[in-house]
Amino acid sequence: MEHKRHDMLPPRVLLTGFVVLILSGRTLAIDIYTDPEVVAENGTACVLRCTFKSNEVVSSDIAVTWNFQSSQPDTPYSKAPYAIFYFYNGKAAPSPKEFKDRVQFIGDINKRDVSIRFNPALFGDNGTYFCDVKNPPDFMGTPARTELRVVSRGALPRGNTAVIAGAVCGVLALLVLILVAVCVVMKLLHNRNDYEGCINLESARAPPPQPIKKVEPKPEGPTGTGLPPGQVQGPVIYVQLDHSGSKNSFHKMEPVVYADIRKN
Repeated sequence: MEHKRHDMLPPRVLLTGFVVLILSGRTLAIDIYTDPEVVAENGTACVLRCTFKSNEVVSSDIAVTWNFQSSQPDTPYSKAPYAIFYFYNGKAAPSPKEFKDRVQFIGDINKRDVSIRFNPALFGDNGTYFCDVKNPPDFMGTPARTELRVVSRGALPRGNTAVIAGAVCGVLALLVLILVAVCVVMKLLHNRNDYEGCINLESARAPPPQPIKKVEPKPEGPTGTGLPPGQVQGPVIYVQLDHSGSKNSFHKMEPVVYADIRKN
């Protein structure tokens, strides 16, 4: 079944471009950029990115065409590129039934982005895609091409992603350990300074030690004798005298000190 191609601009747009080109006397060109290759898993969404660079202001006459040539020889799209998406005057033309409701325009014309998305991508989408942009009067440019490979689920290499994720997690864990160690060391130093400060405070409050006074030896002997210095008190004799003369006089005896014999 033949599919209608939309890679040709309306005659009015082409005529306008040629007229402006002739009047200006200069050559206009547009640069278009796409990814060389896109790999997607079967049944998942994928994006075909396309951007362009134009010296002219983006106008409502801009036209965007995505053409597809299948890499499978038994499909109708393998003989020549066919338009699967066409955007002009702010509207998108209906896509062929094989791509209907699966191809969505996600770009922004004002930001010079004309990317599309497949949702989902299928094995039949394997092939080459051409992105072409015309921004009158800047319409001369080479379409950019990108290869789409749709593979089975789980066939995409995930080693790099796992390595990167592991490296990031390792770095984060190391940073956390370093921060914890720094906090512990700072806390220990803070507690040590507080303890030394308490000791110094108690030391400052304690009274200074008093000097020990030397005690002079005193001369031996009883105190309060009234003797001149250098004299020694002799023995003191205490005597009881009986003045009654009777045999039972011992009942009338009274202790009295009668003599104090001193030696010199």
